[in-house]
Amino acid sequence: MLALIPALRAFSRFLARDTTLADDLVQETVVRALSKAGQFAPGTNLKAWLFSILRNFFLEQARRSNRERAVLSDYAASPDRVAQSQSAAVERAAIQELDHFLWQLSPLLREALVLIGAQEMTYEDAAMICGVTVGTMKARVSRARVRLQTLTENQGGNTP
Repeated sequence: MLALIPALRAFSRFLARDTTLADDLVQETVVRALSKAGQFAPGTNLKAWLFSILRNFFLEQARRSNRERAVLSDYAASPDRVAQSQSAAVERAAIQELDHFLWQLSPLLREALVLIGAQEMTYEDAAMICGVTVGTMKARVSRARVRLQTLTENQGGNTP
């Protein structure tokens, strides 16, 4: 489980968009996983099980307090102000642009793309985490990629 903490942390940062909240999500995920260790079926995918716990806990929090909107607006209000070299600044701008486009996707498409693309999960594992079929996960990733391509080609235009 310890080897998976960096991946859990990356996914939680993506979901929460706040370092402190993300660390809390990971901590609670580990606590819940340890308390429910008897429910883990040996021979199944530990990473997918942990990601499911993390995702479900995040969704519980979002339903209770609408915290996600506050975190997103806080993140947008305080961008990183570290002095950067020209090439680092260009790279940072490209990452910010991709981040901007990702957040224009629907939450389901964004989640699918991050699980498959950034977390390098299999479609089967991602589908299990999201509670959908493999075909649904593949369709979501495909739609997300097409939408991202459309957004980048139109530089964030208003096309659907």
